[in-house]
Amino acid sequence: RTEAEWLEIFRNNIAKKLSPHFKRVINGTGVVIHTNLGRSILSRATTDRLVQAGAYYSNLEFDLATGKRGSRYSLVEDLLCELTGAEAALVVNNNAAAVLLALDTLAKDREVIVSRGQLVEIGGSFRIPEVMAKSGARLVEVGATNRTHLFDYQRAITPETAMLLRVHTSNFRIIGFTSEVSPEEMVDLAGEHELITMEDLGSGSLIDFSRFGFPKEPTVYEIVQAGVDVVTFSGDKLLGGPQAGIIIGKKDVIARIKKNPLNRALRIDKFTLAALESVLREYFDTEAALKNIPTLAMLTIAGDELKKRAQRIVRLLKKRITEHCRVQVVPTISRVGGGALPEFNIDSWAIDLQPLAMKLSTFEQGLRKLAIPIIGRIESERFLLDVRTVQDIEVGELVTLLGDFFNRGGGVD
Repeated sequence: RTEAEWLEIFRNNIAKKLSPHFKRVINGTGVVIHTNLGRSILSRATTDRLVQAGAYYSNLEFDLATGKRGSRYSLVEDLLCELTGAEAALVVNNNAAAVLLALDTLAKDREVIVSRGQLVEIGGSFRIPEVMAKSGARLVEVGATNRTHLFDYQRAITPETAMLLRVHTSNFRIIGFTSEVSPEEMVDLAGEHELITMEDLGSGSLIDFSRFGFPKEPTVYEIVQAGVDVVTFSGDKLLGGPQAGIIIGKKDVIARIKKNPLNRALRIDKFTLAALESVLREYFDTEAALKNIPTLAMLTIAGDELKKRAQRIVRLLKKRITEHCRVQVVPTISRVGGGALPEFNIDSWAIDLQPLAMKLSTFEQGLRKLAIPIIGRIESERFLLDVRTVQDIEVGELVTLLGDFFNRGGGVD
């Protein structure tokens, strides 16, 4: 190599070391709540609140009415109660923490009865039996994998039983010859034996998405109305907010959870609170929430709008890369992601990019190395960018990045 070439390599290595590891990417996968790409994204209004939380002092734990110390949880508790019908609420740093904290508080050294068909595992090997063991509660499995009846719970209740737990199987489905106990039935049984009921909803939604053709899933409000004592769910999945574990339920039960010393180790920071409050306030106008919360907007956008977005991108790309790449609009399938509605396919539209002088694997790798990485998927020997997860404000950047990639020789092996 020449001295100039070595100098260029040195400069590139230094630039790489100085560049941030945490980067923005353009999501062309069509997976809306993409765990590896940060799950739900936030609106401009919500990110403005984040900037204020970081750039200025705030009333995080200061009561402006009394001038005394306040509680950070009061900033969102009233909103959660109004939106869900719950008596009280608490927020910790993720849903796994919410489940752990609730079990540790309410069932430590005692038995918790769960259906075998609900012993789920989510990403990162988080398993209900293992988190239960960590909490100190003792798992009692009942029923069969595909069918659990009320009498299964009845037979398992002993003087050592503290709780009946339902875990919503949001990331898988058992179909065919199946049966499960409803929240209402479980609440009635628990009442007869003075036991606590808890439901881990996982994704947890404040909106009934079945009106948009999605499979019917229980909303948080519906579970609260069933009389369940404690409900836990995530903030950054179907809610469309920041990462958080939300615990709602009966006032006396939530009060016990709040007093657990473990709560201090799991508490959320001012950035999460600022973002969560902003997102929750959108839900007081459902139609505004569907428009302003990006996750909801991406899940419910009309197919015609997506097709127009894809056609617009293709028109712009054809002006820049036709010598290097075939490009066309094709139908495709999007996914909800985040472990929600795993079986449900959402009809969508994608840009099919076929480089003329390089392998698809090399092309895909090259796009991941861009200043703003473009993440798509290879499917049936085609590289696809699903426009459902490409925001309108990203269209210009996407076209420029792809144009520059090909025109500087990136499209040649």
